[in-house]
Parts: sequence; structure tokens; C-alpha cells
Amino acid sequence: MVDNDLHPVPTASAHADAAAVRASSEAWEALFRAQVTLLRRFARDDVWGGLSMREYDVLFTLSRAPGRALRLRELAAGSLLTQPSLSRLVERLEETGLVRRGPVEGDRRGTAVHLTDAGAALQREIGRRHVRSIHALVGGALDTDELATLQRLCDKLRLAQADLPDPGPRRATATP
Repeated sequence: MVDNDLHPVPTASAHADAAAVRASSEAWEALFRAQVTLLRRFARDDVWGGLSMREYDVLFTLSRAPGRALRLRELAAGSLLTQPSLSRLVERLEETGLVRRGPVEGDRRGTAVHLTDAGAALQREIGRRHVRSIHALVGGALDTDELATLQRLCDKLRLAQADLPDPGPRRATATP
């Protein structure tokens, strides 16, 4: 539609599209800022037992894996680290006896990162403390219905990214 043949007149559809774009952007910014704020708080928590949050995340991811082992590329897909950074981190964890590299069952050439018993015990210990912190910060801000809605919406966003590998649902800890 054009007003006096010189200036386009915005349609109701264009206004709706602009509002949807703005709402998407504002929702993303709110989600991102909440995540950054919480991650900074979690990083300051005295729960990590000498590990970094990233090292704990590797132990946690391995604790959820079948046989407590993953190939390095599978471990990278489930974390926020690049494979070279992850390789160095795994080396440090291996030096402390929390993980070990070993063969992949049924693949003589493959190598996997295995969570050791010591690594699993430390992960459970840290995980219990971390869950209490999560509950205080997240559960203290949202009621049960809001928590369920937040989880449902985050899962929906994650699953809508069909072109990316799905690391699967995440849980705060893997304690039995």
C-alpha cells in the first residue's frame, strides 16, 4: 500500500512482524542475561571442590553417558568448549585421576574419555552442593509452576534447533 505514490504505508502485517521481532529479541536478551547472571553467581559458589565449572561439567556429562564414557567429539557436542580446549581440560582431569582415556568398546581404533570411580565420587559430591545452590537461586525466585513452564519453554527452544546436535535434556546432577 502506498500513500500518495511516494511513501509506503505500513500494513497491519508489517506492524505485527516488527512486534514479533522485537518480542523475540527482548525474550532472548532476558534469557541470556538471566543465564549470565546465574552462571556468575554459581562460579562464585564455594561448591566446586577445587574444580572449575567447566571441569565439573565434563565430569557431569560423563556421569550421564552410557558406561560413563564418551568419545572426545561427543563430549565436545555436549559442552560449550571447543575440541582443542576440551582436550587440554581432559588432560588436566586425567592427570588428577578423575578421568582416563581408553578404548571404545567394539572399536579398536577409537578412544573414549572414561569417568573414573574417583571422578564419579567427586562429581556426586559437588553435584549435591551445586543442586542446593541451584535450588536457592532458581527455586528461590520461581514457584513450582513457573519452574515447569521455564523448563518446558527451554526444551522447546532447544528442540527447535533441528540443525544442531541435541545434547539431550540436562539435569542439575546425576546422583543416584
